[in-house]
Amino acid sequence: MTPLADEEIKRILVVMAHPDDCDFGAGGTIALWTKKGIEVSYCIVTNGDQGGEASEFSLEDMAKVRQREQREAGKVLGVSQVTYLNYRDGSLVPTLELRKEIVREIRRAKPDRMVVQSPERNWERIFASHPDHLAAGEAAIQAVYPDARNPYAFTDLKESGFEPWRVRELWITGSPQPNHFVDITETFSKKMDALKAHVSQTAHNPELEPMVRSWGEKNGEANGLVAGRIAEVFKVVNTD
Repeated sequence: MTPLADEEIKRILVVMAHPDDCDFGAGGTIALWTKKGIEVSYCIVTNGDQGGEASEFSLEDMAKVRQREQREAGKVLGVSQVTYLNYRDGSLVPTLELRKEIVREIRRAKPDRMVVQSPERNWERIFASHPDHLAAGEAAIQAVYPDARNPYAFTDLKESGFEPWRVRELWITGSPQPNHFVDITETFSKKMDALKAHVSQTAHNPELEPMVRSWGEKNGEANGLVAGRIAEVFKVVNTD
């Protein structure tokens, strides 16, 4: 699959289940896009209140901490627009209500390209297939097609000024069948800085950087890059 050239892309919307999913799944690629002047925005579906090792926080406080951390991580990668849908962490299902909220965000952001999570379980990387990831991916893909472009879908959104919008391309993280890679060696440090901004999630892990580097080097080697190069992988789907 040959993706659209970045020169054809003006805006990208990243829809992910949890704070930090953007950075683990696509942080280096996002940094490359914003460096090129592409406008990237985030839609985070859950509040993240079940994440982290910091047990001193209540559920309510954990949600606030994680949302603050995601805003800081976004700034590292050149992303300032972050929307939270505030569903409960760990309880996400691809309901019609969720689909509608994602349609609203698509029509608001008007992205040419979207980055979403895989609705297919990846048995080789089970941690990529958290139930919330699967649900967010399914709802986001349904929102892209058929709903966001359909003037007869969720007509109350159209009446509120959210006009139909056709997303041209999907980039799916965590897919069991990736078909595209991005060499992020030059932006790997930014990816790590973004991940380290998620203090409640990552500060307890002294092996974080070697772990993430190892994943990326395996991706690079699997796609023919020389040893030591780092890649992120995606399944790219034309939705135009």
